[in-house]
Amino acid sequence: MGDEGERRGRLRSVGETLSTIAGRALGKQGLGEAQLVAQWEAVVGPELAHETLPLKLSFPAGGRRHGTLRLRVTPGAALTVQHREPQILERINGFFGYGAVARLALQQGPLPERPQVRPEPRALTPAEAQGLTDRLSELPDSSIKSALFRLGAAILGERRH
Repeated sequence: MGDEGERRGRLRSVGETLSTIAGRALGKQGLGEAQLVAQWEAVVGPELAHETLPLKLSFPAGGRRHGTLRLRVTPGAALTVQHREPQILERINGFFGYGAVARLALQQGPLPERPQVRPEPRALTPAEAQGLTDRLSELPDSSIKSALFRLGAAILGERRH
């Protein structure tokens, strides 16, 4: 029964436990700050996030300040990243709340594939919405009607004119 007494029994968000879960795996690569990876787009902005990927954060012996962040950078963005290094460092240190990173070390190469984001379905035309409403009018349960309407709208919305 030893471990059962420590269990808290409450649900926790993924963000709340991310650094604990990912920290072990990322720590082996020298990037113990899993939150930086998870929040990379928020830290550097979408433009740079699509051209860079943090690989490893290393510190001088015995400290957690003035570290070097190794970034994987697409070859076309390397010059831009190098030019914007002061701004990037300011954002990273703002994220940590102290002077954690003093310099960037760039490693040029392709970034891993990112999952494709599906575009939002288009809005239904009035005729499509009315046709869907008419087809569902015979159903008595409003919750089922509502769910089927959303499903139908999503399917119709994926079709392009």
